[in-house]
Order: sequence, then structure tokens, then C-alpha cells
Amino acid sequence: METKTWNQHIVKKNNKALVLQQIIEKEPISRADIAQVSGLHKATVSSLVNELLEEELIYESGPGESSGGRRPVILHFNKNAGYAIGIDIGVNYVLSVLTDLKGNILTKKNQVVHETPYPAIMSIVQKMIQSLMEEMPESRYGIVGIGVGVPGLVNKDDTILLAPNLGWKNIRLKEELEHLFHVPVTIVNEANAGAIGEQKFGAGVDYQNIIYISAGIGIGVGIILDNELYHGHNGFSGEMGHMIIDMNGKRCNCGSRGCWEAYASEHALLEMADEDIDSLESLIELAENGNPIAQNLFKKIGNYLGFGINNIINTFNPDLVIIGNRLSLAKQWIEEPILTTIQHHTLGYHQNEMQLQFTKLNKYSTALGVSAFVVDSFIKEETTPS
Repeated sequence: METKTWNQHIVKKNNKALVLQQIIEKEPISRADIAQVSGLHKATVSSLVNELLEEELIYESGPGESSGGRRPVILHFNKNAGYAIGIDIGVNYVLSVLTDLKGNILTKKNQVVHETPYPAIMSIVQKMIQSLMEEMPESRYGIVGIGVGVPGLVNKDDTILLAPNLGWKNIRLKEELEHLFHVPVTIVNEANAGAIGEQKFGAGVDYQNIIYISAGIGIGVGIILDNELYHGHNGFSGEMGHMIIDMNGKRCNCGSRGCWEAYASEHALLEMADEDIDSLESLIELAENGNPIAQNLFKKIGNYLGFGINNIINTFNPDLVIIGNRLSLAKQWIEEPILTTIQHHTLGYHQNEMQLQFTKLNKYSTALGVSAFVVDSFIKEETTPS
């Protein structure tokens, strides 16, 4: 008897999640359409829809188009039932967004940082979260969670094991934020989050196999294969900024030599620039004004990015490669050298159908990605019967 009850519990949980997912993806939709698409009995759909209405996760609107007989009541996902906070911690910035449950940005904040000791960054993050919470509209569920993207190794317990460009080791940010704000917190590698952000809301919407290159002070890679984020055995996949492209090359912050990010990142670009150039924005301004030295520096960075992307394309055979993070701001000067390098070095079979695009979310790929992680967790939790 207990086994039967438990099985019924699981079936109901799965069916409720299925119904809600149909409404989220296909709204506006009727009960009859949900039953037809899902294969569930109409009475089952009606019962589950009533639960979701009581929980304010969905709402009804006036009659829709009739296919004969009485016009059906239409169902919608209540994207304002709660809100999520997404935070992107970079080496030279902290960026945050408040989104509804559909990933629409309501409020955003961005702060330039010059030093990254954990207490200083934590103070910025805490103030941003408090400010976003104060600006949040009233809702049934309030803040459903906080997601944080960080440039480093994050294990399955959401501990930040190593973030070399931040100078962090064994940081338990999740526990600290949950203690402060009493909501679920998810910590994600920022490139993985950026890949999810682009897949759900940006350049990757129509693609199944996506490589997202997060090109900032360092380089991270988010890998989506057959529509699923690839994590690796311990969750450490995508650290391709540390693949060796010169065995006796420049020293990298990770302690090794000749890493791709030592040659193709924002940090590498600024190292090559004159000492009085202290930001990517300054170099972009020079390039826009026709400065040949600045334009040539971007060409070099584009070539180096192309070498690493060539290796990635030959390894994964993706449908799409997306360039994101701060170096995407220099698309005008780095796109052509990236493409030229790929054309000269990548196996021709890969080039025939592979697309290279730049982020459609500008600097918000990671923040929207971690927000989506949080919303997905909330939806799964809320469709579990008590």
C-alpha cells in the first residue's frame, strides 16, 4: 500500500510539473489543449490546473477561440508570482538583476570594482541584494531565490573551490547568503550560467549544441550538448581558458604556463596596451577614432581567440559558438580575425553548418542564466505535492 501511495505521489508530481511546463511554454493555452498535447486525461488536467490556480502560479483570462461549442477559458503563467535575483561577479565588476519568473529584467545594478578580496565583494553583493529586494513589487512568493555566477570552479555543493582571477579559494558564499537573506541560493560557474542565459533568452534559442565563450579578464566556456548543460564528473567542465596553446608560454594566474586566457583575454589585451590605457572601454574609444595601434591590438586578440575556438570546434562540432562577456563589446574589430583564423585552421567539415555569433544579451548573459537556474528550482519545488 505504501509503495502504491508513493508511486501515485511521484506520478502526480510529474503530471503537475508537465501541466505547468505546457502553460509556461505554450501560453495562452486551454485545459483541452493541455490534455491533447500532454496525453493526460481531461479530469486530471482540470484538477492539476485548479491546484496551480490556488497557488497563483497561473491565472485565467476570458474565453479563447472556439473550435466548435463553448469557447474555452484561457490559462497563463503568472510571471509575477515571485521574483529572482541574478548576480554576476566579474574581476572588474559586480552586476545584478531582478527578474520576473519569465526572465524579464525589472531592475539592474552594475558596479565597477578594482580589487576583489572576498569581504569587499561580499559587501557589494549584500548591498545590491538588499536594494533589489526593496525595489521588488509585492507578490505571493516574493524572492524565490538568488543565483550567483562566479569565474571559477564550483563543486556540486555550490562551494567555490578556486577562482584564480578573484584570488578566492574554498569560499562558501551560498551558506553566507542563505543565512543573511533566508532564501535558496545557487552558485554557478559564470560561463555555464552565460550559456544557459543565451540558450533561454539570447543567441542560442534555436540551437541544440552550443559553446559559449565568456571572454573577460579570464576565459571560461559553457558547453551545451543535445540541449543539456554539460557539467563533467565534478561540475568542473569548461575551464578551457586553461588549455595550453604555448607549452613554454606566459605565466597564467592558475599557476601554469601558456594558457589560452593568458593570450586571448581582456587581461592579455590590457597587458599589450600602453601603460596609460587602463580599460577595455578606453581601447574601444581609440579604435572607434581610427587609432591603428588599438585596432591592431584587437586583431591580435581576435586571432588568439580564434586559435582556441578552433580547438573547441574540432573537439565538439557545435551548431553555434557564442562570444560573450566584456570582449564582445569589441565585436567590430575582433569578429573578422576570429573568423579568418577559424577558416584557416578548423577542419572544413565543421565550418559548413557551424555559426559564430556574439551575445544578444550584452553583459547580462550570466546574470539571466543564474536567475533562470533559480526559477527552474522554484518551479520544481512548487510542483512537488506536500
